Amino acid sequence: MNFKGKDIISIKDFSKNEINHVLKYGKKMLPYAKGEKYSNILEGKVLSSLFFEPSTRTRLSFESAMNRLGGRVIGFADPTATSQKKGESLADTIRMADSYGDAIVIRHPQEGAARLAGEFAEVPVLNAGDGAGHHPTQCFLDLFTILTEKKKIEDNKIVLLGDLKYGRTVHSLAYALAVFGAELTFVSPETLKMPKEVIAECKELGVEPSTTSNLEKAVKDAVEDKKVSYKVFK
Repeated sequence: MNFKGKDIISIKDFSKNEINHVLKYGKKMLPYAKGEKYSNILEGKVLSSLFFEPSTRTRLSFESAMNRLGGRVIGFADPTATSQKKGESLADTIRMADSYGDAIVIRHPQEGAARLAGEFAEVPVLNAGDGAGHHPTQCFLDLFTILTEKKKIEDNKIVLLGDLKYGRTVHSLAYALAVFGAELTFVSPETLKMPKEVIAECKELGVEPSTTSNLEKAVKDAVEDKKVSYKVFK
């Protein structure tokens, strides 16, 4: 499969075969992530890192990956110190980053910002989270963790709990898990329930999620099935 030049905006942009392909190579990249092996495959390449929202793990994971593969990182983690403070539009910021780097990773509080960035950039754009929208790279990581721990994604009962209304990571993950046919249970307070459109997408993929506010029962049911995986979204 050829992903060269491809934006990574939403997990929905990937087929099941493409997701499996990424997960397969993720396993091969583990020694490089741990510093046990070294590669200069990205030598001479520059990543423009544009974080309009606070981030620790996501931002540093991108920077670490770029550095471990021989590349360099430019960008910002505080938009108040950029020309955005003077009224520069997102489109102009993206055009500027596009001219300086070979790829752009963006985190933004506004849903749809990453998709917009992809329209103005010629280099690949990687979505590191856009409002309550999507977080595809975190989704790949979650899928990789489930695959590593459970040896497969299919046929698992997955309990997703916490803030399911605004948690962009769970929106991406619910869709991806439905692609694999996993059994889904959504646990949250009534005010933070999974959006109806996400549930509808799961149903279109052949998965009928169950919803509840009873965490104890949901986890107990999953444990009794001996195939529990769960994650808290804040």
